[in-house]
Amino acid sequence: MKLRRLGAAVAGLAGGVVAGDRLLRGAAGELEPALDATERTYRWRGMDVAYAELGDPDDPTLLCFHGINAAGSSGEFREVAAALAESRHVIVPDLPGFGRSDRPPLRYSAALYEDFVADFLAEYDSPAVVASSLSGAYVARAADDGRVDVDSLLTICPTTLAGPDPPKAWLRELLRSPVIGTALFDALVSGASIRYFNADHAYADPNSVSADWTNYQWRSTHQRNARFAVASFVAGYCNSDLDLGPALRALDAPVTVVWGRDATLPPLSEGRALADEADARLVVFDHAKLLPHVEHPAEFVETVREAIAPAE
Repeated sequence: MKLRRLGAAVAGLAGGVVAGDRLLRGAAGELEPALDATERTYRWRGMDVAYAELGDPDDPTLLCFHGINAAGSSGEFREVAAALAESRHVIVPDLPGFGRSDRPPLRYSAALYEDFVADFLAEYDSPAVVASSLSGAYVARAADDGRVDVDSLLTICPTTLAGPDPPKAWLRELLRSPVIGTALFDALVSGASIRYFNADHAYADPNSVSADWTNYQWRSTHQRNARFAVASFVAGYCNSDLDLGPALRALDAPVTVVWGRDATLPPLSEGRALADEADARLVVFDHAKLLPHVEHPAEFVETVREAIAPAE
């Protein structure tokens, strides 16, 4: 009798988690494009990858890759994409597993994202590139392997580690599990959690992010299958094994490293060391953390224009 009651309780709990998750996804609704731009689709390994296109296609191309986090999307460039498109053909994808791109239940990894970045870049002829966080390492890997040529690279708070090292298989599988994983993930990406991350890590000034954008982040994390890419990220499987400094130094293109002075993950001290090792230009934004392009959009756009000036 006790076992029967326990089984019924567990079944009821599981049913409650599933029902609650469905309610959250229903409240999130269908996610609209993050940028005011033409949206196109790139077919890759059976997935539809959404990307925004702005500016004149006859202008030199600038590709912008967002960083990987629980609520990552092309919307990371919402404050600068239109200004950059005044003189560039700007392309901003939602990485597989994020934003409006397909989110199949894969075991996402750095290798997968490195392959995607390499293949997507290869669609364009020596583009200039802006890449945030882990995406900076993915672009550097693609160029270091000789798979692509880039005209210039500006990378924002680049890192190779954004999760435990070595990766934790048990954590990834826990978050992938249908009941416990769903409950943990819904807690991880609650509105309160997103607001905490934005205030503690992403922005020096919490007023830099609007309530509308926080709501978009929450809705993005409550799309179908949203937890699978995040499970790999949180467990460390999106970490790159690239030796980033030498790879950037070997790049046959000018490299600019941008950092927020108040950033903690990773801190500016790592940015200085990386810029020295890579023999790259370092630009530091005061009163900014991980997203200086959101907190100081006009100054960031000018920095990008200086970084890509040789191509022009």
